[in-house]
Amino acid sequence: MALDGYTDLRMSRQAMKAEMLDAETELALAYAWRDQRDEQALHRLITAYMRLAISMAAKFRRYGAPMNDLIQEASLGLMKAADKFDPDRGVRFSTYAVWWIKASIQDYVMRNWSMVRTGSTSSQKSLFFNMRRVQARLEREASQRGEALDGHQLRQMIATDLGVPLADVEMMDGRLSGSDFSLNAMQSSDEDGREWIDALEDEGSQAAEIVETRHDAAHLRGWLARALGGLSARERFIVAERKMRDDPRTLESLGEELGLSKERVRQLEAAAFAKMRRALEDQSREVRHFLL
Repeated sequence: MALDGYTDLRMSRQAMKAEMLDAETELALAYAWRDQRDEQALHRLITAYMRLAISMAAKFRRYGAPMNDLIQEASLGLMKAADKFDPDRGVRFSTYAVWWIKASIQDYVMRNWSMVRTGSTSSQKSLFFNMRRVQARLEREASQRGEALDGHQLRQMIATDLGVPLADVEMMDGRLSGSDFSLNAMQSSDEDGREWIDALEDEGSQAAEIVETRHDAAHLRGWLARALGGLSARERFIVAERKMRDDPRTLESLGEELGLSKERVRQLEAAAFAKMRRALEDQSREVRHFLL
């Protein structure tokens, strides 16, 4: 049931005019949809309970989402409920649909509350919709007892009351305590003020690190060039074709070009690598001796 072009008032008026289903009619429609995929039965079932979906959507208006969007999500939850409802369980469809409608609306509210995902686990969802209410009750009860709770005590009590990890309470408290703002916003109204993004630490390599990396890379290239210089022309060719190309050549293709067997090319490659390893180890020892 798409809501494009509809106002929440118009949808509410339409829903209020829908028929009220008795238990027998509701059951017959549910069977018709489940067993025969009767779309008319599905439409009639959903239309009859749109008033329930709209009523539940209205309870979430305080989270700032447009009512039309809330109704849209509620209708999606209602359709999911109709698709998954099992009439053989002996439960009224309205009772079953309430859970799906509420879950759909809650997921929408949490997705759109912040650019940063507010939560995805069941404990985080419970905190998002219940934390401030529980916090107010605990503070009220503590005040009646003449007690003053600090932030840590209060968060621990919330975690115990809702049966969720303390870490989730601390995370959600931070998420709910402020709204999103742009990193391009100015830190002050002064003309010479800077943007918040300028205060972020640069995670890129610093100048000293870049210089050191380039220096080490240059030394490594020199060592490699000298190691390659100790190979025969044929060995250098095999190493270059096998290890220095974007698409390394196979032993078979090199053997065909050089007039050698695949096994002979493999032996020459292994011998070349052994020579290069010894040359690099010798150069490394020379460097360590110089430093010491």
